[in-house]
Amino acid sequence: MAEGGPLAGLRVIELGVLIAGPFAGRMLADFGAEVIKVEAPGRGDPLREWGVHRHEERALWWPVQARNKKLVTLDLRKPEGQELVRRLAAKADVVVENFRPGTLEEWGLGPDRLLAVNPNLVLARISGYGQTGPYARRAGFAVAGEAIGGLRYLNGNPGEVPPRLGVSLGDSLAALFAVQGILLALHHRDQGGGGQVVDASIMESCFQMLDSVVPEYGKLGVVREPTGSRIGHAAPSNVYRARDGVLVAIGANSDALWQRLCAVMERPDLAADEGLKHDRGRLERSGEIDAEIAAWVADRDGAEVDRRLNEAGVVCGPVYSIADIFADPQYAAREMLLRVATAEQGEVVMPGISPKLSETPGSVRWPGSWELGRNNQEVYGDLLGIAPEELARLREEMVI
Repeated sequence: MAEGGPLAGLRVIELGVLIAGPFAGRMLADFGAEVIKVEAPGRGDPLREWGVHRHEERALWWPVQARNKKLVTLDLRKPEGQELVRRLAAKADVVVENFRPGTLEEWGLGPDRLLAVNPNLVLARISGYGQTGPYARRAGFAVAGEAIGGLRYLNGNPGEVPPRLGVSLGDSLAALFAVQGILLALHHRDQGGGGQVVDASIMESCFQMLDSVVPEYGKLGVVREPTGSRIGHAAPSNVYRARDGVLVAIGANSDALWQRLCAVMERPDLAADEGLKHDRGRLERSGEIDAEIAAWVADRDGAEVDRRLNEAGVVCGPVYSIADIFADPQYAAREMLLRVATAEQGEVVMPGISPKLSETPGSVRWPGSWELGRNNQEVYGDLLGIAPEELARLREEMVI
C-alpha cells in the first residue's frame, strides 16, 4: 500500500475521547493526515481500557483506534495546556473534539478563540445532540442518540423492547458525518472561503438513516413499527434457517428478483400468481410467502441455498459471526483483515481501510502505541519549538 495518502500534508489535532472523536481521527489518519492525538497526562484516553477481553493485560481496541496517530499528553483544564492547544491549532488544518457542548468554551478553546489564531481552521465538533437546541448540554452517548434519533424504535420485534445493536453504531455514524463535514469544509477553505465549524451529532446521524420513515409520517401520519427480521416496506426480505442451522438472509423484494426466486424454488405456481407479481401484493401476503421460502430453505444446507440463489442472481447471504468473517475469502481479497505487528501485543488483526481509492489508497503506517506522550518531544519540541528545559517543567507540573 502507498505510504502517503490523499490527505498527506493535512494536520489534525484530535481532542476527543472514547469513540466518535477518535474514530473520526482514525479515518483521517488512515488516509495520510498527520493526526496529533491529545490525551490527559497520567490517564490517557479511556479507550485504552475499553472492551472486556485482554491480551497481555491490555485491551485490544486501542491499537486500532490509535493507529497512524502521534500521541501527546496535555491537560486541557490548565491554562498552560489551553495555550498549547491554541498554539497547535495555529499550525493545524483541523481540530476534532467530542466533548459536551460548552466545554471547549469553558476552557477558552471555543470557535471564537481557535478561529482567531487560525482563520482557516476547520473545527469539527461531535456531540450527542448538536451544539444548539434545548438538548445541547445533555450528556450524549450512542445509547441515547440511537434512541432519540429514531433507530432504536424500529429495531427488534413488534411488541417487544427494542434491542440495541452490539456496537456503538451512533458514535460511528456521527464520526462518519463529521469526516464528511471536514472534507466539505476543507474544500470550501481551499477555494478561498476560510475556516468554519462542523457540527455533527449522534442524534442527527441516526435520524439520517430513517429513509422513507420521515416523509411517510410527515404526509400521511404513518408511524413505521418494528418488523423483526423482515423489511416492513418490501417483500420478501427476511432471514431463514437452513437444514444445518445456518441463517441465510434472502432479499427478493423486486418483481424480477421474486420471479428468479420462484424459478430456483421450482414454484411456477407462485411465479404465476397475479397477487404476488408486484410488491404491494407480496407485502399483504408476506407471512404466506415467508412460510414457503422457510420450508424450501429448511430442506437444504446453508451453503447450497447461498450457492443456488447467488447463481440465479437472487440477493442472498449467510448471517456471519466474526469467526465466519475471518474465514471468508471476500474479506481477504479486499484486505479488510489487516495483520499489524505491535510491540506490546504482537500481531493484532485490525479492520481494513474503507473506502478503497485506486490511486491514493489509505494504509496503516504504524500501530498505535501504549506509551503515553510518545510524541511529546516531536510535537512540542520540534513543531512548537519549546526548549528542553521548558518541556521538562511542563512534564513536572503535569501540563503535558
